[in-house]
Amino acid sequence: MTVRSLPELVEVAAPAWPELRVAIDSASTPVEVLAVDPIEADRTLYALQVTAGSTLGALAHNCGGLLIDHGWLRILGGGTDQLPSLASANGLGDPSAAPGPPPFLIVAFDVLGGRFAIDGGGLGVAPGEVCYWGPDTLEWESLGIGHTAFVNAFLQGAATEFYASWRWPGWEAELGSIGTDQGLSLMPPPFTAQGSNLAEVSRRPVPFAELLSFYDELANQVKNLRPGESFRLATD
Repeated sequence: MTVRSLPELVEVAAPAWPELRVAIDSASTPVEVLAVDPIEADRTLYALQVTAGSTLGALAHNCGGLLIDHGWLRILGGGTDQLPSLASANGLGDPSAAPGPPPFLIVAFDVLGGRFAIDGGGLGVAPGEVCYWGPDTLEWESLGIGHTAFVNAFLQGAATEFYASWRWPGWEAELGSIGTDQGLSLMPPPFTAQGSNLAEVSRRPVPFAELLSFYDELANQVKNLRPGESFRLATD
């Protein structure tokens, strides 16, 4: 594929960040804009091969990420010490050595271990649309919108409805003690009948990478089960 230089990606006629910054400042939900190292911002934008005229490029080049709704949702950008960049979360390196665009692009996580990704064809769901992989379904589902609409929707409070059945009394205070490199481990897991009410399950902070690995392992264990079939949960 044709690789564009960093100046080509940065020096655009209509950068998206000013408009996005207005949307952040007028958000209906708490938003924290994380600072980014300029070197990492350049590296991330170059690895993505998108311009600063896109919402994706604006996030990559102008912030470490966005923490939305008390950190419940972590929208990825250029990365920080505790939050991966769009490049590192997707294993992107030198684009000149890449065979082509990635089959999907992780763009956000939630504190429960859920993931949001743009389907590049590899998820087999809806190419170009943002999809969600949740700990309640263990599979990808389309949100029916693109990345810009996804970011704007959650800035305007979409998390309240999206996670309405998952929140428990006092969740805001509980998230206040959780770092951006951590997530909440739920036991029993929310895809089980016993774990469907998050107010009644065991919740504890764990390293986020560990949480993602746990759900990947869990998805492999249950992928061949029939609806309603019993199983024994195997964990380390």
